[in-house]
Amino acid sequence: MNKTILISGATSGFGEATARLFAQQDYTVIITGRRIERLNALANSISPDKSFKIIPLCFDVRSREDCFNAIQLLGSKVDSIDLLVNNAGLAAGFDLFEEASIDDWDNMIDTNVKGILYLTKACLPLLKKSDAPQIINIGSTAGKEVYQKGNVYCASKHAVDALSKAMRIDLLHLGIKVSSINPGLSETEFSMVRFKGDQQKAKQVYEGLKALQAQDIAQLIQYIAQLPPHVCLNDVTLTCLAQANSFYTIRK
Repeated sequence: MNKTILISGATSGFGEATARLFAQQDYTVIITGRRIERLNALANSISPDKSFKIIPLCFDVRSREDCFNAIQLLGSKVDSIDLLVNNAGLAAGFDLFEEASIDDWDNMIDTNVKGILYLTKACLPLLKKSDAPQIINIGSTAGKEVYQKGNVYCASKHAVDALSKAMRIDLLHLGIKVSSINPGLSETEFSMVRFKGDQQKAKQVYEGLKALQAQDIAQLIQYIAQLPPHVCLNDVTLTCLAQANSFYTIRK
């Protein structure tokens, strides 16, 4: 039976890798993001002959109106959403509290916290139509411990951790599984975004170690999605072998 997955932040990193993997599993894949050219390129790359059903939706999760309008349009294209992957998120800046940009704070809170709230709320009517609905929220080790210069990024990911727990409780009567994945150092566009395009700073984050790759998270999402109906994997925190936590790494 064909299932439907919706992935936010699908234009790169974890989201893109997840879209590619689930397209191979006979899922209808709904990919969302702010960059329409990337969404279209991904859809054409996954299914140049249209043999896989890929639905690109271009909108910004920071906008409540855009979220609800975009998901409302899905009603004519899919019967339900079986798996929602709340992947859209970012770190903006890496500064001591007194030096940090308030615009960066707003961006992280609007994306990492409000984005999950808006998109999940908008998707609930379609999730409730699934026989086995599931939500997977992408958190971070920054949602488990706080590090210097992480301030609002860590706060926003702690909020994701709390929201995952709250959703698991509040949506239990609807039979919706809620899982949280909390990766450590991951070699994606994350650091380029955090350092606002500074390639040297971004490169230094991953020097001397083998960080997690986007495919690692996609495979974990696939594993969680394939668990028996009565099993809910609540929370997973993972790092690369060279990283013990946010403070300790081994670099060569």
